[in-house]
Amino acid sequence: MGQQFFILLSQSQAVSLLFLIHHPNIVHCLNAFSGFLFLLAQRLIVCLLAEVGKGKSSSWYLYLSQLPSYYTVLATFNDFEIEALQVDDAIWIAQKSLSAIRSEWEDATPLMQGLKFKPKLLIFKTWLWAFATVSSRTLHVAWDDAGCLCPVGDLFNYAAPDDDISSEEENREEVTKCQQKNEMLEEVKFGRSSERLSDGGYEDSEAYCLYARKCYTKGEQVLLGYGTYTNLELLEHYGFLLAENPNEKTYIQLDLDLYSVGTWPTDSLYIHPSGNPSFALLCLLRLWMTPANHRKAFSHQIYSGSMLSVENELEIMKWLGSKCVETLQKLPTTVESDESLLSFLQKLQNSTNWRVDVDQSSLGEEFGVFLRFHGLDLNYTESHLPVRLLRSLERWELAVRWRCTYKRTLVKCIFHCKRLIHELSLQQNQ
Repeated sequence: MGQQFFILLSQSQAVSLLFLIHHPNIVHCLNAFSGFLFLLAQRLIVCLLAEVGKGKSSSWYLYLSQLPSYYTVLATFNDFEIEALQVDDAIWIAQKSLSAIRSEWEDATPLMQGLKFKPKLLIFKTWLWAFATVSSRTLHVAWDDAGCLCPVGDLFNYAAPDDDISSEEENREEVTKCQQKNEMLEEVKFGRSSERLSDGGYEDSEAYCLYARKCYTKGEQVLLGYGTYTNLELLEHYGFLLAENPNEKTYIQLDLDLYSVGTWPTDSLYIHPSGNPSFALLCLLRLWMTPANHRKAFSHQIYSGSMLSVENELEIMKWLGSKCVETLQKLPTTVESDESLLSFLQKLQNSTNWRVDVDQSSLGEEFGVFLRFHGLDLNYTESHLPVRLLRSLERWELAVRWRCTYKRTLVKCIFHCKRLIHELSLQQNQ
């Protein structure tokens, strides 16, 4: 499969808000509820549930019947699974996501009742399924701000684009690459090259095309890059994580007076998967460690990314390393215990007799807490766990995987700081 491979998706092949023209009763009810400001995603969810309610009489029945019966997006996590994230920011995002979706469901319920939806389509569990379907499977299209559900187009697994690189030398390389890409884009635009630079694009206002950006061999998986996301964002919107995510960003709680020193956006103050602080975080710490009466004089040098002095850099690395240690110590489990738990959870999900696996593990007490949350205990006699528990185990595993990645990054940052402290100390003593 080469670069000529493509899939063209026309409006007639997609479930989108254009589908409203086939649901005059939905349009009528929306007009009746004109005082309500329904989000476009809410309207698309209602359209989706209206088609589901038709059963086999829906022209989309074959597609709808192939959709997953459950999802693992963050909003589907229960309280136990949310707490398993451990990090306050992640817990807050999960709770906020669920709260927002519940509010949207409550707002849309009168509309669905007016449409005489079946009772099972009115419950929150069904709305959550439809939300997860829209969140994780829609493609962004020019002719519909809500996006659209596209058969085949939503089957591709995700390939993460490379994130921006912070070092000056690599930044120059990135600029060069961008210039080269722009030149190639012009060649594509004027027909001078068959090289495609994106996974998807609009050929016109009525179709969305998916292209292969490289030559694929037979049997090789075709991946689709549909945005730059951290692992927590992937979990929130799509329900999965990447073992190696070049766009991952690890945040730590910074001292409040840090934010008043510089003008860098909060979301730019993070630690890379390698353990290195982001360019903005490093600059901010350099400025913060500079005496207030000297900051204006040295700000230009700091903003250019240059180290001020060995002493300044030593203080930064000591502070950052100490902050990472402090953050890890506040979390209830270590990386090592999380890794053991991950192995245990993966084993349980493929177990033929969960009791044997629990008896052979040192994590029986923790699993007992999980069972009690679900109304069971270690005396449960069936050798196979119920489906609802297996699905919860899957989400629990995702939560542990996320927090484990978070902690590994902090550990890498500690080693990074220790290494630089050693090198700078040698330099200072010369």
